[in-house]
Amino acid sequence: MTQEEKELLLKDLCARLPYHPNCYCKWLEKAPNGTNGCVQELSTFVIDEIEIMDDPQFKCQICDVKPYLRPMSSMTEEEYETFPIPYSFDSFSTWNNTILSEVIEGTQILIGIDEITEIIDWLNRHHFDYRGLIKKGLALEAPKGMYEIVPSSI
Repeated sequence: MTQEEKELLLKDLCARLPYHPNCYCKWLEKAPNGTNGCVQELSTFVIDEIEIMDDPQFKCQICDVKPYLRPMSSMTEEEYETFPIPYSFDSFSTWNNTILSEVIEGTQILIGIDEITEIIDWLNRHHFDYRGLIKKGLALEAPKGMYEIVPSSI
């Protein structure tokens, strides 16, 4: 992992910390049970390990971390209905195709700081990969249902 990739991953993960994404963590040494990694919830420990990774001054337990994120294309119509869009599109498919192509031709869209913050928080809360980390090999695509909220049975 280059220094630039490491910085991008840290920026992204620090913003996601309150939303508890899952990460695949690969260990430097095999555990006594023979495994060399696990899936665990993002924590400050994982962030600290990323920061000291590849630094010979520190003994690091983890050699690779990849968050499980959802591609933008996996957004459902139900999620679209709650997405804080400050402007409107004709339909979910029009909006989804526009987001995926990353091009809005001939349209100028003005979004305020408050709206940007709300959008980024929403994307993080729903574990969407809006930075393209999956494509860059810095994240893994979350398996379907990984982040579904299961109602507790009382």
